[in-house]
Amino acid sequence: MASASQAVIARPSYRVIGRNGLIDKYFYFAMSLLTIVIVVLGFGQTVNANLIHPTIPRPGILWVHGATFSTWVLFFVLQSALVRTHNVRIHRTLGWFGVALGTFMIPLGLYTAYVMTRFDVHQLHATEMVTFPGIQLTDMLSFTTFFLLAIYWRRKPELHRRSIFIATSVLLAAAFGRFPYLANHTIFYLGVDAVILLGVVRDLLVNRRVHTIYRIALPALIIVQATAVYLFLGAPAWWVKVTNVIVG
Repeated sequence: MASASQAVIARPSYRVIGRNGLIDKYFYFAMSLLTIVIVVLGFGQTVNANLIHPTIPRPGILWVHGATFSTWVLFFVLQSALVRTHNVRIHRTLGWFGVALGTFMIPLGLYTAYVMTRFDVHQLHATEMVTFPGIQLTDMLSFTTFFLLAIYWRRKPELHRRSIFIATSVLLAAAFGRFPYLANHTIFYLGVDAVILLGVVRDLLVNRRVHTIYRIALPALIIVQATAVYLFLGAPAWWVKVTNVIVG
């Protein structure tokens, strides 16, 4: 009887929620895999026609942009996997590569936005895209903000991992923008916010409360996103003047 009782006590727990449950252990790694799925599904619908076999060849910077941002997604998966497998020392060492990569992505993203907006307007004659820089600037500003916070909080895991998660999530706007329904109704930011909301749900299930960074970041992001969509679709006169100077 004693042996049987000990066997029962020694049996491992497979809790899903709460501290040390499956959600707690695997959430960020699962989110990194979800990021790959969203990127593949989104860009898979347009990459052939818009990049690999376009009617009008795209600027070369787009290839650099695609390769660099894809590297970030793969790096996010690798770093999440290293934490999950308790290889924290390697995670921290490789983190400096992430700092260099993310720092490079900021000017690259801004320059690519400039080049591609000019291309869309002047080469593809998509004049409605003249106000699109508001969307692009919003995405890069959002990424930059949370990327820098992640560096600042690199020794505070609870803040660091949420900052990196949000920074990577905001980059998914471009992928969600390639899903026909979301793009046609200009609601691709709903996809971004839904992914971030998964982090909120994770906190509720694991910690029974929402972390402060989500309570501040998510409302702020929604306001900034709504403003960007307004500038794109509403095209106020002052913004058109600004973007006309940018586009030339």
